[in-house]
Amino acid sequence: MGDPGTKDLLTLEDLEASGNIRSGRKHILSILVENRPGVLTRIAGLFARRGFNIDTLSVGPTDDEHLSRITITLDGATHPIDQVTKQLHKLINVLKIRDLEPSETVARELALFKIAADGTQRAEIMQICEIFRGKVVDVSKRAIIIEITGTTEKVEAFERMVRPFGLIEMMRTGEIAIARGRGET
Repeated sequence: MGDPGTKDLLTLEDLEASGNIRSGRKHILSILVENRPGVLTRIAGLFARRGFNIDTLSVGPTDDEHLSRITITLDGATHPIDQVTKQLHKLINVLKIRDLEPSETVARELALFKIAADGTQRAEIMQICEIFRGKVVDVSKRAIIIEITGTTEKVEAFERMVRPFGLIEMMRTGEIAIARGRGET
């Protein structure tokens, strides 16, 4: 690649080699860990040292109070992901790692949207909410808070629909995912 400020054309191979292009392969890593202090920090640090950008990260308890499940979504080529998962297996508190195949996975995200809603706009926002099977969780004179649960695409589509009304604030949880069928966890 050329020096900064040059007008040299870049090829697809140059972009791929530099890491400035996404692979298109979404990875959903489901990591079963011991519920101990510092585990999340060590895992996130491992990704940071390898230069990965984590798209979403969710952590929660499992049916066993001594275990937690970390769900990480990111974009990356298969080879680097393999290297990271091998290093994750070496961490003492990591019990199991699965790179879930998106087509064989049920993934959901929760989002809360605070939207400006005066008089006539309120009815229109409520109709959009109903179309997306959202839930109104709070109403005030000038705003409405709506909860949306679904795929990342659904949450993003809802955001595009309500943004013109005046999106005051938005919070998203990040994806959680589980493999379809009766396979192991």
